Amino acid sequence: MNSIVLRMAWRNLWRHGKRTWLTVGAMIFSNSLLVFAISLQFGSYQMMIDNSLQAFSGHIQLQHPSYLEQPKMRYAINDIDARAQQLRDELGLTSISARATGFALASSEERSYGLQLLGVDARHEPEVSTLPGLIRRGRYLEPGAREEIVIGSLLARNLRIEPGDELSFLGSGFDDSFAAGVVTVVGIFESGNADLDRSVAQVNLAYFQDSFAMGGAGHSIVIRAAQVDDVDALMTSINSGLQGSEKVAVRHWDELQPGLRQAIRADMTSAWFMYTVLIVLVAFSVLNTQLMSVLERTREFGTMMALGLRPARLGILVMLETGMMTGLGLLLGIALGALITAYLSVVGFSYPGMAEMAVKFNLPERMYPTISALSLSLGPVIVACASLLAAIYPALRLNRLRPIEAMRAV
Repeated sequence: MNSIVLRMAWRNLWRHGKRTWLTVGAMIFSNSLLVFAISLQFGSYQMMIDNSLQAFSGHIQLQHPSYLEQPKMRYAINDIDARAQQLRDELGLTSISARATGFALASSEERSYGLQLLGVDARHEPEVSTLPGLIRRGRYLEPGAREEIVIGSLLARNLRIEPGDELSFLGSGFDDSFAAGVVTVVGIFESGNADLDRSVAQVNLAYFQDSFAMGGAGHSIVIRAAQVDDVDALMTSINSGLQGSEKVAVRHWDELQPGLRQAIRADMTSAWFMYTVLIVLVAFSVLNTQLMSVLERTREFGTMMALGLRPARLGILVMLETGMMTGLGLLLGIALGALITAYLSVVGFSYPGMAEMAVKFNLPERMYPTISALSLSLGPVIVACASLLAAIYPALRLNRLRPIEAMRAV
């Protein structure tokens, strides 16, 4: 009996081949589009995370436990250079850099502005941050050089200074003494982030430690992972290596930049609004196809009911037809979407103007979709479920069918 029902469902599906293929085509198009769009969305999120973290904060930071909530000078890590080198040796990574942070009043010949002054390891900072690659005028800090500073473009404009000009700063040191110095501007960076360009400047770590009376201390060890997926494993390794040593907090990028995850969720919500519209349109297409199919076969169904077939069995037949049509659209849609996505994951995807923007802000010139089981199945499975739900109404109409009236239908 089951094989007979299957053959009947398949035969009924192709009574109107053009109509069936139009509906299956809509499913294939929507499924392949969803596979590509979701894969591209996941890939763009990974690029967004990498680009945001590489600009400044890194994927992981080691800090004093109180520093994140209260970024004060006294919450520092002792012997920060030695600790950073120890981590490089233990983890086998070179993308680890030590930093110290202070706040100072910077003055040029004409103006004064407050800034966040960073002491950085000029040898390793380019491996954890993209700022050294965003120098638009002049050059970046030379390792070991002392009275040198690089500043953001907006800060340079506000202070009215150019590379080669002198800048003085005044702040509060680690021991509550005055921290002061006169430095030469050797480079001006432009990150595209107004907050960084307006308020951040960098000097060599050793010069910062001397100026702010920090000895060998610093405030953070910044770690950049090869990719975002490696962060959790790195944190586990770091935490295991810190057991029994001075208390240091290992901060995940989620803690360092909580707004980034919120931005991703907001973008995903807006994207799924558009995906839902597409899925609803496909569901209505299936509803229309199956409802027309049921109405066209009213006399046939009436005859079958008169011969003793129950309405529930007829409903199962309609649902089986929908399931076959949905399965065909699901498989072909996933296959087409996977082929397109696999190709673009190798060659990349770009839109007009993206390359110019990427060069300006030291970003990748192309986006690469990320293929995963979730991106391949999430959209098509939802389309399949919506299609099956849409077929319930035509199937339930058969319960109200009366054999005699159905057989008289024209």
